[in-house]
Amino acid sequence: MEEYYSHGKLLLSGEYMVLRGAKALAIPCKMGQSLKFTPQETALLKWQSWDHNGQLWFSADFSVPDFEILNTDTPVMANRLAQILKQIRLQKNTFLKEKGGTIATQLEFDRHWGLGSSSTLISNLSQWSKTNPYLLLENSFGGSGYDIACATAKKPLVYQMSNPVPEIEEVEFDPSFKSNLFFVYLNQKKNSSIAVQQFKNIEVSPEKVLQTSALTRQLIHAKTQSDFELYMMQHENLLGEILGLKTIKEIYFQDYQGAVKSLGAWGGDFVLASGDKNTPDYFKEKGFKVVVPYEEMVY
Repeated sequence: MEEYYSHGKLLLSGEYMVLRGAKALAIPCKMGQSLKFTPQETALLKWQSWDHNGQLWFSADFSVPDFEILNTDTPVMANRLAQILKQIRLQKNTFLKEKGGTIATQLEFDRHWGLGSSSTLISNLSQWSKTNPYLLLENSFGGSGYDIACATAKKPLVYQMSNPVPEIEEVEFDPSFKSNLFFVYLNQKKNSSIAVQQFKNIEVSPEKVLQTSALTRQLIHAKTQSDFELYMMQHENLLGEILGLKTIKEIYFQDYQGAVKSLGAWGGDFVLASGDKNTPDYFKEKGFKVVVPYEEMVY
């Protein structure tokens, strides 16, 4: 049996703008996803995916070597997976050419949380098949690739898209006030692929890209919580202006005393909240039950 593991991810700064070349602060999560492959003398690849509660949430049987779907409970997912397997074959023509086996994937986080159920899968598959994960991502789900960088990272990183390979710089980001930082789950799933496509139609000046990169650096080097909150809100206002959207604090949390920053596709999954020991109570009273302390989330 072979086993592979990848970390989940969160993008603290540079969301959307990373696609235009801005520097973004990305953090690997403590929670991730594993993949186990057991080779067998069979022309069948049997796939089972388990969620964080130990429940089977997806299964499929594929033929080997053609990756045709023989049986599945989720056709849309099975089709996507077949396409990914075929993309791996294009990179490595010996991949599962003669014999199949069984694959079991295990998520450590709720798959609806947006922490990277897709990126951790791509990373694990590329580790297993010894192929290029960025190319695999580009030809499947798409995106900037920061989530692929986080999958195998050991610490926070600054990520910048560039050709032919992204620039990845590991950074020391361990705020002294981290006990006052929380990730709040909004439970309003937003399709990031659609959001990325819509962003492609927005004009962004080079100055805005540079501003975003500068804010990423300022967030990393903020010495005090008040400075950090200032940069959080400057980043929110800048992105809100570019996207033509209200900030998450304007929409939901106008009476919150601290700072709230959108993450990812803006308005879907987690937000970052800076506050104090009473912060979790505030959000739970508002109906947002999942509030994860910074130290429990960040690897």
